Order: sequence, then structure tokens, then C-alpha cells
Amino acid sequence: MAEVHASTAVPDHAPAEHVEPTFWGFNPGGWVAIAMLAVFALMIWKKVPAAIGAALDKKIDAIRGQLAEAEAIRMEAEALKAEYAAKAADAEKEAAAMVERARQEADALIEKARKDADAVVERRTRMAEEKIAAEERAAVQQLRSAAADAATRAAAMLIADKVDAKTDAALVDSAIKGLGKR
Repeated sequence: MAEVHASTAVPDHAPAEHVEPTFWGFNPGGWVAIAMLAVFALMIWKKVPAAIGAALDKKIDAIRGQLAEAEAIRMEAEALKAEYAAKAADAEKEAAAMVERARQEADALIEKARKDADAVVERRTRMAEEKIAAEERAAVQQLRSAAADAATRAAAMLIADKVDAKTDAALVDSAIKGLGKR
């Protein structure tokens, strides 16, 4: 291990100072600065800042236009929203009015049905009363007819019992005399 390679050995003398190369008295940093100044001068001469400013102005104008368009679209959307809200409110009012009309029509139909039912009951009651009255008249007529028949039969029997041939001849003669006077 005692061997030392020549490439890793430390020299016995001290290193000399490093001197930077220069050209016309400028070191590389100076030349970079000069090159930068030249680039900036060329950019100013070719009006690059104005072009960048114009491009930025165009971009700003485009963004402003987009913002104005977005604002117009937002206002249009709000107007549509308000319009649809008004239409929805109108539709609610119309629906409420339709419900109220339907309720009134239903009440009117119920009232009409009640009146019609009352009229039918009244008409049927009247027909029943008329039928009862007709039946009573028929019964009274039947009773009168039966009573007249019974009275006629009773009178015929009484006459047959009381009247004999002699009385019968006197009655016939009297009736004939009554006819002749007329």
C-alpha cells in the first residue's frame, strides 16, 4: 500500500494563479454584457417592445371582448331566467285559477245533482201521490158501483117482495098515462 500513483500525487510546488483570457480588454463576462446590450439595442431598433405591447394590447382587447360577451351572455341568461320565473309564476297562477274553476264547477255539478235528485224525488212522490189518488178514486168508484149494485138488487128484492101483479099493472098503467100527457 505504500505505492502512490503519479497522477494522484500532489506536486511539490504551489499552483500559479489562473489568468482569464481577454479580447480587446474585455473578459468573457464583459463580452456577454456587450452581446446583451447589442441584443437589446437590436430589439429596440426592430421595435420588438412595441410589437410585444401591440400583441399584449390585442390580447387585452380580445379578453375585454370576451368579458363583454360573457357579461352580455350572463345578462341574457338572467333575463331568460327572469322571464321563465315570470312564466312559472303565471303558470302557477293559472294552475291555481284552473283548480279554483274546477272546484267551482264541481260544486255547481254537485248542487245541480242535488237539485236534480230533489226534483226526481219530488216528481216520483207526486207520481206516487197521483197513483194513490187514482187508486183511491178507483176504489171509491168501485165501492159506489158495488153499493149501487147492492142498492139496486136490494130495491129489486124489496119491490119484488112488495109489488104483486095488481100493483105492477097499476104502475104500468100510470106510466103509460104519464107518457101520453107529454
